[in-house]
Amino acid sequence: MMKSTKKTQAFVLTALLAAVAGVLMSFEFPLPMMPPFYKIDFSDVPAVVGTFLLGPVSGISIEVVKILIKLLTVGTTTMFVGELANLLGTFLFILPLWMVFRGLGKHPKAGIIALGVSLPIRIVFSCVLNACITLPLYAKAMGMPLEDIVLMVGTVNPMIQNLPLFLVLATVPFNLIKLLLNYIVGYLLYERLKTVTAIQRTEVTV
Repeated sequence: MMKSTKKTQAFVLTALLAAVAGVLMSFEFPLPMMPPFYKIDFSDVPAVVGTFLLGPVSGISIEVVKILIKLLTVGTTTMFVGELANLLGTFLFILPLWMVFRGLGKHPKAGIIALGVSLPIRIVFSCVLNACITLPLYAKAMGMPLEDIVLMVGTVNPMIQNLPLFLVLATVPFNLIKLLLNYIVGYLLYERLKTVTAIQRTEVTV
């Protein structure tokens, strides 16, 4: 009975965090000198909290549901390319985070180290994703050459003249800023919530 109750509580908390993530994904703001589709939001915060409190299934579920919520409520402004990128990045976000956190014993310092490991992995993945999938798909959807797409989205920064410069001057700094903000807020909330929740470190297995 106790185990069933904890699973129910974990499921409810995951659903609540997913709903919050979906709402947060809709509240986004641009950064100066960044392409128009690079916008900051705090939708990764609930996933960080859910992963640390409940395990990787919770974190992945939160990330997937938030994308569905945005598609149903706001729609897509990138012809689903942005949503595909978010979905592909989910596993490389959650799995390293959880594996390092669990491997180091789930203590406070383990959370910081796990976030530190996840950060460069996500940034490198974002660069590969933009170069090989996101921008080529966006170019195909727009019916334009990739080089023209890079120049078009890079007009906010005259130094962006080609794909490598786009990655260095836009993709890397944007992801660094966004991820650091989400990770710091998510970790602080996790530290706060783990002392008041009755389902601390109960993994979701269904």
